[in-house]
Amino acid sequence: MSLPIFSLRDKTILLTGGAGLYGRGLAAMLADTGTTLILASRDVAKLQVVAEEETAKGNRVFAESLDQGDEASVVALHERVTAQHGPLHGLVNNAVLRPMKGVNGAAEQFAESMRVNATGVMLMHRHFGMTMAEAGRGSIVNIGSIQGMIGPSYELYTGTKMGDMPPDYFFHKGGMENLTRFYAAYYGPQGVRVNNLAPGGFFNNQPEPFLQRYCEHTMLGRMADETDLGGAVIFLLSDASRYITGVNLPVDGGYTAK
Repeated sequence: MSLPIFSLRDKTILLTGGAGLYGRGLAAMLADTGTTLILASRDVAKLQVVAEEETAKGNRVFAESLDQGDEASVVALHERVTAQHGPLHGLVNNAVLRPMKGVNGAAEQFAESMRVNATGVMLMHRHFGMTMAEAGRGSIVNIGSIQGMIGPSYELYTGTKMGDMPPDYFFHKGGMENLTRFYAAYYGPQGVRVNNLAPGGFFNNQPEPFLQRYCEHTMLGRMADETDLGGAVIFLLSDASRYITGVNLPVDGGYTAK
């Protein structure tokens, strides 16, 4: 049975990132929906490889340059995309910069993180959300983190050499959750929905002591893989979620519910 309300076919979606830990899996799943998918980040060469791999499968995927921390770059991308494809139907704010490597990282690193991950995300909402609102439709999905909802669990790292946790990530992911609510209220009357996803830990060959502790803390007993986020993103981009906005949705195997 076909359910057209879940379809993204004939829509245009912009995904920032697209070659990283979350992004590559999202790119593959979004491309397979039949949408026109635009990938954007600073490393266009990596995105071009992804675009070519997906195009070889018969999907419509394009790579574009974006420095999210530079408003001129955001504006230029908006102008190019709008000229070629018209107002977006969907935007997935997935790109993230991780300049701080620990609690004692330099203040300049914290400021750089905010320039890209806070101010930059706001600019994406401002410029792309504006033309969605003018068109009277659209969906923005922000990729946050459960680290924007909870404090650090230092006990997970005991006996590993994974390092400590940087404060910038907790700060800007927490801010992203409430920025979502702000723009959901601002754009809602024009038919644009804005929601936040809060992924849990992603399996990336972490040390066994960490893996065991983390998995025991989830209800499903495992970390996420590259296919676990895409379904929720596709749902929130589609008309199946047309009455959902301003929501923070944990996609974490039950980590924050336990």
